[in-house]
Amino acid sequence: MSGKHGEWVYETVEEMGARFGIRATEKLLDEQTPYQHLEVWRTERWGNLMLLDGVMMLSSLENYLYHEMMAHPALQTHPAPRNVVIIGGGDCGTLTEVLKHREVESVVQIDIDEAVTRAAERFFPELTAHNDDPRVSLRFEDGVAWMKNAPSASVDVIIVDSTDPIGPGTGLFGPDFLADCHRVLREDGIMVGQSESPFYHLPLMLDYHRAMKAAGFAERRSLLFPQPVYPGGSITGTLARKAGPLDELRPLADEVVTRYYSTALHRGLLATPPFMQEALGEV
Repeated sequence: MSGKHGEWVYETVEEMGARFGIRATEKLLDEQTPYQHLEVWRTERWGNLMLLDGVMMLSSLENYLYHEMMAHPALQTHPAPRNVVIIGGGDCGTLTEVLKHREVESVVQIDIDEAVTRAAERFFPELTAHNDDPRVSLRFEDGVAWMKNAPSASVDVIIVDSTDPIGPGTGLFGPDFLADCHRVLREDGIMVGQSESPFYHLPLMLDYHRAMKAAGFAERRSLLFPQPVYPGGSITGTLARKAGPLDELRPLADEVVTRYYSTALHRGLLATPPFMQEALGEV
């Protein structure tokens, strides 16, 4: 839930008794799409800020943290990522990071809400500048249905760049969807999914691991990284491999320029913090 009080935009997490606010100067967009309430604000220090159903999605200042971590760990773990599918990701920031990898031959991005992409084109053009890359196919449809109908063993990497498991994002956390992801991946396939904050939403993260395990994924690791506009200031992306380990990484190519992600950082994040390891020991 968000609200405006003076010049502040807030997101409140009632179950944690917490509220995060950013000082804004102007509302740039307020649209009720067929799927969700979309807002964009101009802020004092964070650049532009996007919210969906009152939940902060990204700001100009720090979105690279999330987009790099949703793209590069999976691509660097896979030995030869040629065909990539992004479910969600309508702001196209993750897509931009994926396109930095020359070995990627095709990227299909499926987001149910075209309005998010159109808003990103207007207010976050740095994230959509490469949408006309010939390798890209943008589709505005239900990602759960798309995955259900996709051919088996047809994709190398699946990135689930989802909102929280409410509204349009609900099905992307479900066991049936994750089972379809497992089926659609090739034998050495990798997937990564946004898996919430272990400080604010630990039960959701554990349920995600259980669903991945039930779907047949061989190994799962939740990489914890900072995300200042998200509840608790951090979030996880959970990597899963159809077969084999997750600690075999390729060197990062020179053309893949990043601001946060590196191979050394990736290796460190594979060492799960003890408090998360204890919780995941139940899964």
